Amino acid sequence: MAHVLIVDDDVDAATSLRALVASEHFTVSLAHSLAEARRQLALQRPDIVLLDLQLPDGSGLELFSSDAQLVARSEVVLVTGHASLDTSIQALRVGAADYLVKPIGMKQLQGVLSRYMKPAVLQAEVADLNDELARSGHFGSLWGRSPAMQRVYQQIARVAGTGITVFVTGESGTGKEVVAQTVHELSRRRKKPFLAVNCGAISPTLFESEIFGHEKGSFTGAERQHQGFFERASGGTLFLDEITEMPMELQVKLLRVLETGRFMRVGATQAQETDVRVIAASNRPPLQAVAEGKLREDLYYRLNVFPIALPPLRERLSDVPLLAEQFLARIGEEEGAQRRFTPRALERLSAYRWPGNVRELRNVVQRAYVMALDEDIDEEWLPAADAPAPHALADVVPAPSAALLHDPAAGEQIVVPVGSSMAQAEKALILATLRHFHHHKERTAAVLGISLKTLYNRLKDYAAESGAAAGSPTADKAEPSTAAEAVAADTEPADEDDGSAALRA
Repeated sequence: MAHVLIVDDDVDAATSLRALVASEHFTVSLAHSLAEARRQLALQRPDIVLLDLQLPDGSGLELFSSDAQLVARSEVVLVTGHASLDTSIQALRVGAADYLVKPIGMKQLQGVLSRYMKPAVLQAEVADLNDELARSGHFGSLWGRSPAMQRVYQQIARVAGTGITVFVTGESGTGKEVVAQTVHELSRRRKKPFLAVNCGAISPTLFESEIFGHEKGSFTGAERQHQGFFERASGGTLFLDEITEMPMELQVKLLRVLETGRFMRVGATQAQETDVRVIAASNRPPLQAVAEGKLREDLYYRLNVFPIALPPLRERLSDVPLLAEQFLARIGEEEGAQRRFTPRALERLSAYRWPGNVRELRNVVQRAYVMALDEDIDEEWLPAADAPAPHALADVVPAPSAALLHDPAAGEQIVVPVGSSMAQAEKALILATLRHFHHHKERTAAVLGISLKTLYNRLKDYAAESGAAAGSPTADKAEPSTAAEAVAADTEPADEDDGSAALRA
């Protein structure tokens, strides 16, 4: 049976906490001062130490300096009167597994006790990942051996075992969600859910309900109680991508949740405890977002306890061949036929600047796989070093009466009348390419140079347009909808931040 040492000078609070811990089937001992804590540590080494910061004979943090050997094998959880940036930094500096805010809620305490894991186990896992990095070039779900990525791995290994908030920044497509997933998988919360939320993809009118949930009848259409992301991620990790897109009034409520560990569903009168670790991300510089009024300054400092900045792919071009070959291997497994890059192809990939980062690289590899005529993939379908940034739609140059969009896959052409909007031309190209590849969406997206998520979004829009036309009183007869057929039997893919998520083991 695991043993817990409670170090708190408040006798009543410590006694109540002992009863709660004992009810979870742990043995418990108490200490009301640093001197008593040292005696208890010498008598029986605890598995978990619940350590109050303010003690009559000094700070609880002194145990980490004067008695480091005694607490080295214990999981230490700081107990504080309020959650603050200073507390988070202290917890990180001394290597505490987490911290609890007084008054301690039963749900939060149960979460800490259920996640108990010896520090040596986490250290061994990190050592195994570093060995794998040396052998094959990947650290968990992340790939690359460049110095910039090795710095990111060191940061992940340092912060994963703690419970503090992480803020991941980087350009679109660099892999922010994969970093968050790796932090979760290395943490004590790994057995609980990991939920990723794109704050820019939720309607502002539904945001509060989606994040915090709502009660039945709380607004028109609320026919049943709904659990928000904080409830569904209970005990695990909640990844808030594009945090600067969150409405300002919701940022205030998020800040309160981070500080108190409590939230309220829409329409509720009773607050609920939450036991969730938050990882936030943004593809724009956070301080710029603060200056532009997109991110509250107090929320920024509350989230930015442990920043991780992901480098763009152009700053780690040495990793491109490794990433490209891994993408190609996985695509070959999915398609049932392996292919390989020629040396000249790898040279071209390494010379390109990759404005779309790793996500763009994956799309390029997918397209090259589709277009290759044999096992060898040469540089014909790869971007040149001086090529402009790719777009979802190729440039259309109007002829006297029409523009011709050329389909390189089969030499086919589609005609777009002059006067058509770019949206109409894009729709024609997407649907024609989809038909050509027999509704194979990954190949369609790869040839068009767009993400699978973007393709699904376009098809949804087209299906909605067809439905609206069919219901119009002026419509004689609704035309068959290729887009509607395409989305009818499929589930929309998860919104991956980075194509390297496809490389997860």
